[in-house]
Amino acid sequence: MALTALVFLLYPGGAASAAACEGPTGGLTPTDCAPPVVPGAKAQLVEGVAVAPASAPAGVKKVIDAANRIRTKPYVWGGGHGRWWDRGYDCSGAVSYALRGAGLLPTPLDSTGLMSWGEPEIGKWISVYANAGHTYAVIAGLRWDTAGSVRGTGPRWYASAKSVVPGKFVVRHPTDY
Repeated sequence: MALTALVFLLYPGGAASAAACEGPTGGLTPTDCAPPVVPGAKAQLVEGVAVAPASAPAGVKKVIDAANRIRTKPYVWGGGHGRWWDRGYDCSGAVSYALRGAGLLPTPLDSTGLMSWGEPEIGKWISVYANAGHTYAVIAGLRWDTAGSVRGTGPRWYASAKSVVPGKFVVRHPTDY
């Protein structure tokens, strides 16, 4: 079983702050900035499954475990919004499902709802990037996204923290992470 190396690692203080990365219209573009990863806190990918670092808080581990449960589901527009366990998930449904794993959301939010959820700026462990058309999260240095695979779409982990979806994003994070 081979480990996929995490290609992207920035230390706090070495990464630009979210405020420094905001463009003239507000929000971040995937190529403007990348979230910092706490040193020694990067998750690993093992055959598509995210493995939480031992140093991660329990809530972060729960978010990763929840995301792993749906990591092979197909992309379904609106999926994950009518019920937590669904046949497939869209971007915001998949991010909502993962966040619910640690009790961070009582009900699923769409991309627009995630634009104002939580606290502004990049989190230490979890950052949610949202705009009116797409949402993805970076959790312990791995991107949780429904876009970006040559084999298709659906909720998946990616070693690169940068989204492949163009556009400006608002970045939010849970209070404790």
